[in-house]
Amino acid sequence: MLKGKNIAVYVSGGIAAYKTLNVVRALIKQHSNVQVIMTKEAQQFVTPLTFATLSQRPVITDNFTAQTSNDDFIPHIKLALWTDLAIVVPATANIIGKMANGIADDIASTSLLATKAPKLVFPAMNTDMLENPAVQRNLQFLQANNVKVVQPATGFLAEGMTGKGRLPELDQIMTSIEEFFIEPKLKGKKIIVTAGGTKEAIDPVRYIGNRSSGKMGIAMAQVARDLGADVTLITSVKTELSGVNKIEIQTADELMAALRQEFPQADVLVMAAAVADFKPMTVADQKIKKNPNEDIFTIKLTKNPDILKTIAATKTNQFVVGFAAETQNLLDNAEKKLNSKNADVILANNVAQAGAGFGVDTNKMTLLQKNHTPETWPLMSKVDVAKKFWDFYLQQ
Repeated sequence: MLKGKNIAVYVSGGIAAYKTLNVVRALIKQHSNVQVIMTKEAQQFVTPLTFATLSQRPVITDNFTAQTSNDDFIPHIKLALWTDLAIVVPATANIIGKMANGIADDIASTSLLATKAPKLVFPAMNTDMLENPAVQRNLQFLQANNVKVVQPATGFLAEGMTGKGRLPELDQIMTSIEEFFIEPKLKGKKIIVTAGGTKEAIDPVRYIGNRSSGKMGIAMAQVARDLGADVTLITSVKTELSGVNKIEIQTADELMAALRQEFPQADVLVMAAAVADFKPMTVADQKIKKNPNEDIFTIKLTKNPDILKTIAATKTNQFVVGFAAETQNLLDNAEKKLNSKNADVILANNVAQAGAGFGVDTNKMTLLQKNHTPETWPLMSKVDVAKKFWDFYLQQ
């Protein structure tokens, strides 16, 4: 994906500068062309020679000294024209302020000002600095002007505090970079993804639910978004996923109502939500108290509607995907679901298998279609499962 791409890596003067070495190494492993630009302050944390060794190019540190070839008399313009993607990692409050206010007083700020290619900024600093209104204003200005800002992580900071301001982990940084070069193969498609387990109230404080974390559905929505789709995520779990239309639900009835509203306009429905099969027939207005004279408490349940079957029965040309989370007889149960639900595809997994159940970041799926041999995929991350599924869909 990154092979042959010209990526300019701007390193500014924060303690996280040493982590940028791993970013450069990862970019080189993907056969991209990497040019590192360092501010004067960044050179106090890591030497240019270290970056030059990894990137296999001289590091640009000065606006007036030719460092990459004999004809680089205007290095900031040549660099700007060369760049396919400019990333600032780490981005200090200083470089963020310069970018937002058009200040060009060194090679980094001058080159960024001249660059028309997409820009990706990874702020990393002390929590109090990050939350300063001036820094927040500058970040908001950059985002409003088509600069993508990746939010810092929360954790242990260099000065011993714990808070928001850490540079994200390498895999998140690389995912953010790769997103710029993903071909928008789903552009123009309206896709609904449901995620998380429904919660059926017993009383104001208790409910009937399941162990679904929503991670698989969120991964499906994330990858579809990255491929250019117009995504609506209907979910019972909180998520920071951006760039999608979110509809929050709790119960099966709320999920059904949302799908009735959204499904007619959709091209694809990915029904990853784990819907409770039953709900209490009545819901207590107040918290139910224990009776010291009764050791058994009975709740009468009634069936929830079969949402997948009901919605799929109304499809015109929509592509409908169901999920089968099983603990035994995986293929038999998934095959029955495929034949009874009017779905185009069933993605089945054995949630009793290590690494493929609820609450983990990996999954092992089997894809079933009518008149096709089931296709079992190896254990992989849920994001990779989503990528594999959307590749499959695009071949249909």
